Amino acid sequence: MLPNMGSLDRTIRILAAVAILALYFANVITGTLGIVLLIVAGLFLLTGFVSFCPLYALFKFNTRKE
Repeated sequence: MLPNMGSLDRTIRILAAVAILALYFANVITGTLGIVLLIVAGLFLLTGFVSFCPLYALFKFNTRKE
């Protein structure tokens, strides 16, 4: 499992996850959409912190500079 995400990609994912979490806990997004977005935020945080995206690997896409 080699890192395949660059720093800009990681930063954008982490900031998007934080924004989703903030909107959810401020009750701006609720219901089924809120739960789906919480799952997406969790995935964004996980992939952002480990620098590996399985979909990138599947499609042989890499944003990390060598």
